[in-house]
Amino acid sequence: MRMSAPLLLIGFLFPLYLGCAVLTASEGDGGSGSNPFFAFDNGVGRGRWAPKEQVKVLKDIGYAGIGYTGTQNLPDRLKVFKSRGLTVFSLYVHCRVGSQTPYPLQLEEAVKQLEGTQTMLWLTVQGKPDDEEAARVVGEIADLAAKRSVKVALYPHHGFFVATARDAVRIVKRADRKNLGVSINLCHELRSGNAKDLDDIIKEAAPYLYLVSINGADLEGNWDRLIQPLGQGAFDMRAFLGKLKATGYRGPIGLQCYNIRGDQKENLEASMKSWRELCSPVESEKDEALNKE
Repeated sequence: MRMSAPLLLIGFLFPLYLGCAVLTASEGDGGSGSNPFFAFDNGVGRGRWAPKEQVKVLKDIGYAGIGYTGTQNLPDRLKVFKSRGLTVFSLYVHCRVGSQTPYPLQLEEAVKQLEGTQTMLWLTVQGKPDDEEAARVVGEIADLAAKRSVKVALYPHHGFFVATARDAVRIVKRADRKNLGVSINLCHELRSGNAKDLDDIIKEAAPYLYLVSINGADLEGNWDRLIQPLGQGAFDMRAFLGKLKATGYRGPIGLQCYNIRGDQKENLEASMKSWRELCSPVESEKDEALNKE
């Protein structure tokens, strides 16, 4: 049966839609109707801007919220972001397995304050333990968080015990807690030499995936090449986001801004522009489809 021209066009565009990273972007929702897009505080005046200034900048540009480092001033931060309709998506915290105090004593109080929010603990695992001891400490933190219905995502960091998403999956499986998951941090995967393995890493992490961080990047090099404003560098971000979408991932995606030079507000604006472009069909693809009608 011969298909009409409109049906042929739909048939051509549908795979492009599936490969698109997220739904069409709109202002004020983090640039996406599917994956909330937030910024790390290291690109939003960490240590210099008060929460009111941070939330205003992010709201004006269109981010869905922020990821904070540490538990300082947590009630104020949560209150300010909630008042503007934005979210504190994560708290970056550490555990050092094998030390006398493997995680901060104030963590329990912070977890109480997170009850009823969407904020996750984003946990690095440091030290030189074996998997059993790492899983025990991580499980203990997850149990602490579970009492307040808070999720814990392991944060892979190059050079730490949990350095890659595969390390995180291994420990999460061993700890076996319902509120414990993993994250994929693009720059740390690239720093670990995993550029060619990312397809498999995404598939392996998908069942446990709570958070993802991205940024513009080249495929190799030092941090100045592996962490750039979104839209810069040789890494194919559209393909990466499309593969995440294909696994069914609809969780938050954070913008890593570590040590990026220049005006932070301008950097945030440029990265949001690139994010919205990544969330929309490429004009050349649409033109090509029309030409084939």
